[in-house]
Amino acid sequence: MINGENNKNKVEKLLWSIALPGFGQILNGKYLKGVLFIALEILVNVQANFNLAIIYSFHGEIKQAIEVTNYQWLMFYPCLYMFAIWDAYKDSGGGKSPFSFIPIVFAAYFITVGLIYSSTFKIFGVLMGPIWLPIIFLGIGLCVGLVIRVFLINIFE
Repeated sequence: MINGENNKNKVEKLLWSIALPGFGQILNGKYLKGVLFIALEILVNVQANFNLAIIYSFHGEIKQAIEVTNYQWLMFYPCLYMFAIWDAYKDSGGGKSPFSFIPIVFAAYFITVGLIYSSTFKIFGVLMGPIWLPIIFLGIGLCVGLVIRVFLINIFE
């Protein structure tokens, strides 16, 4: 039962970190790191107009989302966000298996690439914008990362 409780604890911290970078760190007792992640998230979010882009995207107003987005600032978000998630999970005792970080790293890479092309890349003629295309690329990045992780495990283990 203790191991099951520990896994629930890891998942809780992972999910809080997904909700807002820094929350998982605070739950792990890493208060300075948690506050730093929260401050960085707020700084990047505000400077990039990220919340406004999210609102426009959810309303299907993709062109407005693209227009309000400050891409220079938003480019920091994928790596900050994914690293904060990984850090909270790792600090709670997760991520001990070989190359377990690889899918998260590739997700960050692919989200960034999705963001770069989000103002012009269309899927079936539909412009996805700075919210939906990076989310789609997140899934692709996780899958690519999982394949690379399996490949690396087979080589080095």
